Amino acid sequence: MTDIEDLYKRYAGDVRRFALYLCGDVVMADEITSDTFVRAWMAADRIRQPTVRGYLFTIARNAYTDLLRRAARHTQLDENMPDTRISAQTQMEQSAEVRAVLAALQQLPEMERTVLLMRTLDEMPYEEIAETLGIPMVNARVTVHRARLKLMQTRQAWREAVPAAGAKP
Repeated sequence: MTDIEDLYKRYAGDVRRFALYLCGDVVMADEITSDTFVRAWMAADRIRQPTVRGYLFTIARNAYTDLLRRAARHTQLDENMPDTRISAQTQMEQSAEVRAVLAALQQLPEMERTVLLMRTLDEMPYEEIAETLGIPMVNARVTVHRARLKLMQTRQAWREAVPAAGAKP
């Protein structure tokens, strides 16, 4: 395996983006990204996936599910506490359409969300997705298709609702 610093420089952005879309929370995505590279560094065995990226995504997905399990045992803080740090990226992410699609993404079953993100964010081949997740390739294709349809329906419903909300009786 290559040096962990080289892996981090090369794949940290991909892993963080995957984690962000997987969990929908910037802080949690940073934690998942850090945990992913710590786990990769601590792994005594060699990479067993077809690619390093697939290996890191598998670790990130496992780190995400571990965080969910731990979070279920803790009381959450008030979600209405405002974040005083406003950046251009945060302002862009706050657009209503993006929020609606991201909310719909979070509502997808975990497997649909994972497969869709692996395919769309990093254009992983279906074969690699199937091998990484241990599912048949046809299931990976069907799952991506169904998830895309659900998100397109959400986006279309949002676009139809926006003009209706702004119309005057």
